Amino acid sequence: MALLGAAFSSLLFSSAVALVQDLDDTFKDSRMEDVWLVDFYAPWCGYCKKLEPIWQEVGAELTRSQSPVRVGKMDGTAYSGVASEFGVRGYPTIKLLKGELAYNYKGPRTKDDIIEFANRVAGPAVRSLPSRQMFEHVLKRHSVLFLYVGGESPLKEKYTEVASELIVYTYFFSASEDVLPESVALHELPSVVVFKDGTYFTYDEYEDGSLSSWVNRERFQSYLPIDGFTLYELGETGKLVAIAVTDERDPTERSSRLKGLIQRVATEHRDQFNRDFQFGHMEGNDYINSLIMGEVSVPSIIILNTSNEQYFVPSEPVEDLEQLLRFFSSVLDGSAPAFGGDGIFQRIKRVAYDARSTIMSVFRSSPLLGCFLFGLPLGVISLMCYGICTAESDDDTELMKRDGFTDEEEEEGEEEEQQRLTAGAEGEEDEDAEKIEQKSPTEKKSFPKCTPNSKSCF
Repeated sequence: MALLGAAFSSLLFSSAVALVQDLDDTFKDSRMEDVWLVDFYAPWCGYCKKLEPIWQEVGAELTRSQSPVRVGKMDGTAYSGVASEFGVRGYPTIKLLKGELAYNYKGPRTKDDIIEFANRVAGPAVRSLPSRQMFEHVLKRHSVLFLYVGGESPLKEKYTEVASELIVYTYFFSASEDVLPESVALHELPSVVVFKDGTYFTYDEYEDGSLSSWVNRERFQSYLPIDGFTLYELGETGKLVAIAVTDERDPTERSSRLKGLIQRVATEHRDQFNRDFQFGHMEGNDYINSLIMGEVSVPSIIILNTSNEQYFVPSEPVEDLEQLLRFFSSVLDGSAPAFGGDGIFQRIKRVAYDARSTIMSVFRSSPLLGCFLFGLPLGVISLMCYGICTAESDDDTELMKRDGFTDEEEEEGEEEEQQRLTAGAEGEEDEDAEKIEQKSPTEKKSFPKCTPNSKSCF
């Protein structure tokens, strides 16, 4: 039975593999005939290898559900020209190709999320809701729902354009006014409405600006749990992100209070802060610490500006709603001090911080591997430096030898030179003495002879 089960599993895997097509450079000429979900990968990429079994499951599921989306994969290193045409700059890159349009997938790399993305983008940009029952069914399935209400109009054309652009993030629907429940009262038609947080909000061109910007700001719930991926997506909205940093493993009264305060700001003070802030909470401070290259206490409140990597923290612990509102207002009016940023000093600090973090993580996970990876290069560099230094000394000695000198020979030469100088001086003195003795009698000074009877004797 075990053998039979293994054979059956192998058969299923082989079938899944067959449902994911290996693409080559001829793909760009034939792709217009279908909607394609393509994984651009590199054979050496670890993330690509991790995605491979998930990608096979995606191919099997979309085929089983009779989706119009075809699934393929392409080695971006072997067909770099094709990958470059589609704007591939890293691996893995997932794109849905639909006619002339290419949509990037930026969500979690799980089977369900990828399939949901494929089905959403492959369908029409705007889906029609023909009945109230259908509207209520869709409303239960989506935490955020955009709806155009009314007939043909310039606003609907603009809404369709925005939907084609932003369908990678959320669904877009349209309906007539009689589809809406009686609790939804619109002041004018046509209108664009977003349903979220248990209520609804209507787009106002004069107050909210462009429809595209408004949709991009409103595509999240006002308050939500935040992780690294969600924070990346929130950065594309252009909003400041206000986060209550907590730890659910060690819940405290202060953690609950800070989360409650931020939720109250998100709901009760939406008109004042919703345009500029996204609110939420994050469990643990590890991710935040890596972003700011510092230490955030738990629990606490921090505001992140993902566009320029600045952050704001209260000057004192937040105790009540009024204090929190003053902090948010000070961030908006520029009176709150900003930390971090993307200046040259911060960039240098980021490089050093990332290098340190990488080294520390390697040593924590595998000390022996860390010693090998970092100790070996340091040893090699030390040997190279030693070799360079000793090579210079050897070269100097060799040069002296070629010139006929060593340290001992140089000292002996100096002694010989000194002896020659001394001998020369003595020779000159002897020569002078000889010259004096060899003078002629006429040149010599004569003295009178001294006799016993001479008076001139002295």
